Amino acid sequence: MKAILFFALTFLCVHTFGQQQTSKQLRHFMQATPPPANETQYGNNPKAGHYANAGDAKIYYEVYGKGQPIVILHGGIFGSTFEMYRSIDSLSKKYQVIAVSTRGHGKSYLGSQPITYEQKANDAMAAINAVTKDSVIILGFSDGAYAGYKIASMYPERVKKLIAIGATELYPGLRDFTFDAKQGVALDSAYWKQQFKLMPEPQRLQEMFTKLGTMYNKLTLDSSFFQTIKCPTLVMSGDKDGGNPPQRVINTAQMIPHHLVGIIPNSTHGVFLENFPAVWACIVPFLKQ
Repeated sequence: MKAILFFALTFLCVHTFGQQQTSKQLRHFMQATPPPANETQYGNNPKAGHYANAGDAKIYYEVYGKGQPIVILHGGIFGSTFEMYRSIDSLSKKYQVIAVSTRGHGKSYLGSQPITYEQKANDAMAAINAVTKDSVIILGFSDGAYAGYKIASMYPERVKKLIAIGATELYPGLRDFTFDAKQGVALDSAYWKQQFKLMPEPQRLQEMFTKLGTMYNKLTLDSSFFQTIKCPTLVMSGDKDGGNPPQRVINTAQMIPHHLVGIIPNSTHGVFLENFPAVWACIVPFLKQ
């Protein structure tokens, strides 16, 4: 429950949460106002959507634009591909964007095995390999950033650059990642009503929450792991991210051989939703280097 409140409150700090209305237009978790009516339905776009076979699960992904491939990995638990809409909008103008819905989220299946980051890395690689054999740039948020770290570690020859937002070192006891589906749904029932329509197995939501919580609570990501990431890496966070305070962000970045750090002022965990222009201003020069 503590973890649910943490993730929810970081959004509530900057989004006034009014009366919820379900509409055909997708929304991200705890979104106060709907996006423009013509906004692409990222995560539910039949024209761009595909499935990749990842062993025990089918992983849904969408492809936009042309150019050097860049992979988008959204946040976990309350995350969705749609929350990355500003990033996809901006990047697809010059890059080929591969936006992956991670297992148990959106249109991706949960599978039968325990969730691990090795598995998440292989899931993403299944989608990547279905689109390109080239090396890619990865942009991940929170859970997606941890998956990005793992891909860069496991498949160094396939990752040119990595942008990790809201993800720092982890070890058992750092935070309590116990999640309750009923309480989580109650925080934003309109969002979950939409997600249940997308999910192939909505009845397994608590199972997904439990599997992710179990993984997080046992996970250790320390200097011995981060030193295996050899690609240029931009580590970013909001300065008010309760789970990733600035000093821990800096410490984590310094464990990675080729790192840059971006701390966005007056922003919490959902920094790219709260102040996308500042996040984008950090990303653009990093991509050009």
